[in-house]
Amino acid sequence: MDTSLPPADELVLVDRELAQLDARRTQLLARRAWLIQVLYSAVPAAAPPRPGSRAVADSTPRSAQNVLLTLGGTLLTIAAVAFTLVSWGSMGIGGRAAVLLVVTSAALAAPVALLRKGLVSTAESVAALGLVLMVLDAYALHRVALAETDGLGYTAVASAVLAGAWTAYGSALPRLRIPLPVAVVAAQLPLPLGVLAAGGGPTAFAWAALVTVAADAAVALWTRPAAVRITAVTGATALGGWSLLTGAWLSLSAPWSGAPLLLASAALTLYVAWRRPPLAAAASVLAGLSAVAALGGLLRAALPADWTVPGYALCGLALASLWRAGGPRLGADSVAAPAADAGATGAGATTGADAAVRADTPAWLPRGVRLGLAGAGAGVMALGALWALPPAAVGLLGPVARTTEVWSGEHAERALTSYPATAVLVLLVAAAALAAVPRLWARCGVLAVVWALLTALPVALNLPYAATLALQLLTTAATLGIAVRPGPLLRGLRRAEAPVTTALPPLPGPGAPWGTWAPLRPQARATVLEPRTALGWCAYAGGLASAVSAGALALDVREATFAALGVLLGLFAGVAVLGEGARRAVSACVAVLAAAGLVLAVAAAAGFEDHWTALALLLVPAATAALAARTRTGPVTLAVEITGASVGLLALGVAASRPAFLALALAVGGVIAAATAVRPERRRFASWAAAALFLLATWVRLAVSDVTTPEAYTLPVTVPALIVGFLRRRRDPEASSWTAYGRGLAATLLPSLVAAWVDPDWVRPLLLGVAALVVTLLGARFRLQALLVLGGGVLALDGLHELAPYVVQAVGALPRWLPPALAGLLLLAVGATYEQRLRDARRLRERLARMR
Repeated sequence: MDTSLPPADELVLVDRELAQLDARRTQLLARRAWLIQVLYSAVPAAAPPRPGSRAVADSTPRSAQNVLLTLGGTLLTIAAVAFTLVSWGSMGIGGRAAVLLVVTSAALAAPVALLRKGLVSTAESVAALGLVLMVLDAYALHRVALAETDGLGYTAVASAVLAGAWTAYGSALPRLRIPLPVAVVAAQLPLPLGVLAAGGGPTAFAWAALVTVAADAAVALWTRPAAVRITAVTGATALGGWSLLTGAWLSLSAPWSGAPLLLASAALTLYVAWRRPPLAAAASVLAGLSAVAALGGLLRAALPADWTVPGYALCGLALASLWRAGGPRLGADSVAAPAADAGATGAGATTGADAAVRADTPAWLPRGVRLGLAGAGAGVMALGALWALPPAAVGLLGPVARTTEVWSGEHAERALTSYPATAVLVLLVAAAALAAVPRLWARCGVLAVVWALLTALPVALNLPYAATLALQLLTTAATLGIAVRPGPLLRGLRRAEAPVTTALPPLPGPGAPWGTWAPLRPQARATVLEPRTALGWCAYAGGLASAVSAGALALDVREATFAALGVLLGLFAGVAVLGEGARRAVSACVAVLAAAGLVLAVAAAAGFEDHWTALALLLVPAATAALAARTRTGPVTLAVEITGASVGLLALGVAASRPAFLALALAVGGVIAAATAVRPERRRFASWAAAALFLLATWVRLAVSDVTTPEAYTLPVTVPALIVGFLRRRRDPEASSWTAYGRGLAATLLPSLVAAWVDPDWVRPLLLGVAALVVTLLGARFRLQALLVLGGGVLALDGLHELAPYVVQAVGALPRWLPPALAGLLLLAVGATYEQRLRDARRLRERLARMR
């Protein structure tokens, strides 16, 4: 609200705002009343029970009926089992036949009559009893008439007969839900039990299970009852899992026996994936893994041991290629890299007509199937790439874990020398597979895999020292070049599209009195990662890691150290000049560290002692300060200066063993900081750093010269501090004297006061008293509180120290009653003039407070 209006206009504005608030409040109250009406009208009030009405039952009649029928069927089943197992032998052949015929026939025929009367639950219970009686009949038949037959074989035949009979019974009475699922359960047993009865081994059993799985799949695909499909899927899952595990075990021990089994399993699973799109991806993954295990097992048997993993990786690559080969090639969303980055145009361009033709081409593999097969192949490729990474880790970290002396000419023994050399082939295949995918994550993966390949080559091929160092430097140069210019990797990369987010419409209810106002939902914001940035950082990370490894490896030989550090200095300086973003600053810091390493290498080669090496190291911060003075501002300049200052601190630490050279190094550092302070943007920090370095240099020099006088250490601080305070007071007369002069005066007066109290001579107290008197008079003359308080306090304490011996002597010569008498007189005088003393104290405090 604009409060600069005249009162009349402002009153009109306030009234208008209040009227708007009242109207808005009326709208909200109307909306609230409508919401309350809607909520409470949807919940009718519960009417009180009428007199004489019946209470609500705890369970419905249908649930009670089911419980009773279940209990009755269970009791009858128990009675039938007990009769068959216990009372069977006490009856003759006729009695047994009569009991079996009458009871089983009655149990199976009763549901027909019950269903006609609509008693479905009762029919279900009686039918379940009839099914159990059929199992008991089969058992009784084996015990009485077919006791000499094999148990497994008889069970297989009996389960097949029962499955067929129950299927016919359930098909004749479709309203019964139990017979068909039970028939599916019984159908799981004939083939596996028949194979076991015939003495078949694990392979035959797995084939029998697989045939049963095929039958279950047919039932699950072509039948309608949900219970039948669920039962078939459960049986297929159990037997199919056993078959696949057996095939995987056989592919390792007997590949020519396991491969057909795995391929048949893959074909069956793939058919299910084709017929059921919701399960296509998961089933296709299983089929793809089975096919890879089968074909990879055959290659494993035919190839040497070192080619086992590459064989599986090639199978995975072939499977992953189905993603592109099995579907249409979409060219409308692939774009060529910009001309400035790609360096070539036209070759990768795709016309809109060609893209439309390819987009309209139908896929001969469904998307879910292609996705599952490609995912299985990609998973196998990923596992192969992980298997090939240990040589890359050794090639990267081996030089860092140094076990030999620097410049000794000896090289540490490499680990994993017996690792298969085919690991580099696996990485090469993985890089080729990723290069075919026009996605940003795939291009980043290509960079990582190719970098790992180049890092693993020296270990896998057991290259000599010179070739290893050269390869690492080339890897560093290549990755840093890609980090600076990632254009070639952007060719054919699909354009990343940000998800479209729009504000959703308001949500008024029907008949809601909202008028023209309604709240809008907030818009969601989506960020898209720039391909240049992602590829640049991926390449730069690899280059930085290779640079560290190459620098550590070069320490074995003196000449190699100079060559490697020089190359790294040039490479990172180039990235600092040509790169983008934060990579420039990081590269500049690494270049400064490489320069410091070269200085140390030169000093070590020349045989410099530590203190001379420290002075040589100061060339690095001097050079960075000069370079920063030319480039002026920016993150790169600041990073270079900070890194140079860090090298300067290292130089001071190296020079600490010789205090005289430490003082010289501190002075040189102060000169560098003072030169930096000339720049306006660095004046505040660099000036303080220069002053601190010069002060430390002075103190170290005085300590080396065995100077113990405190003023020699404090005056170099006090004099510049007082000059700075004087200049500040001239620029800002309102500045406090404590801020301008307090710290400078305290730096000298307080240490000198402590020294005067322990000094038996008279010269120091006299000079300190004169200086404190001058400071006090100046404070009183110019009304400066800091000078008056510090000078007066030091003068009083110094005078007390000088007069203390005489006071003690005088007090000792006086009679013992005189000091208490004098103290009493003093108290009487103060008490008599108490109010006057308080007024004097207040005036003194006010005068001090008015001082600056």
